[in-house]
Amino acid sequence: MTIILKTEGLNKVYRRGGLVGGRSVQALRDVDITVEGDRPVVIAVVGESGSGKTTLAKTLLRLEAPSSGRAVVYDTVVAGPGATPSRRAFLGLVQPIFQNPFEAFSRYRPVDAYLHETARRVAGMSGDEAEAAVAEALRSVGLDPAEIRGKYTAQFSGGELQRISVARALIPHPKLIVADEPVSMIDASRRMIIINLFKKLRDEAGRSFLYITHDLATAYYISDHVAVMHRGQVVEFGPARAVMSDPQHAYTRLLLDSIPTTRSRWRPRRTAAAG
Repeated sequence: MTIILKTEGLNKVYRRGGLVGGRSVQALRDVDITVEGDRPVVIAVVGESGSGKTTLAKTLLRLEAPSSGRAVVYDTVVAGPGATPSRRAFLGLVQPIFQNPFEAFSRYRPVDAYLHETARRVAGMSGDEAEAAVAEALRSVGLDPAEIRGKYTAQFSGGELQRISVARALIPHPKLIVADEPVSMIDASRRMIIINLFKKLRDEAGRSFLYITHDLATAYYISDHVAVMHRGQVVEFGPARAVMSDPQHAYTRLLLDSIPTTRSRWRPRRTAAAG
């Protein structure tokens, strides 16, 4: 059975301050996650700010080296002892989608130039092949290639730019896409477009996702598995339905209790005039 994602004793310690009087901050503490199977999945990692979610994402993207432990993606060691893929091979296996789409592209360069660059430098394509790959990726996220060509970031909404970011990530045909808070900077009315796009790409394009979020509602909607992080540790992990319907850890229950529901009725405050 394929190892889709596995972290084994993953730790990350940062040193703050100087050599004298400094202190260590442990961002990841023995993170163990295992997801195996023959079908693509969405794995949600949830928790409040500072829980270690983004550090985990950066470690899997090889933007940070773990202090100890290792990570495996689709049977390939990508971080820690035994990590062997070249940068190009790694980017063909794992691709990122970052939180702020406006920071993913320079405002001084047409956005489609980045897609063509990914096709050439990462996927090794050239000429007509690269052009066709870019067009296919844009169409797969619901965008017309002709409407993107030659345009800059200021000419797009946040939702459109994030879909372009998704298209860029799809070009090398990665097995896993790491999406770090991908809808937090997007207008609320547009967020479900991206969320539903992830589900479509899982089901129709065979892509797995690591979906980093603080929003349990969208995590439940989109994910097959959920890892709950608190102070650098995974305090609960399992199938999404089981974690959400029968949480075992007090922190998971606290997060679930914070989700607004329609069961609570709003009552207006009584004023002195109203008696």
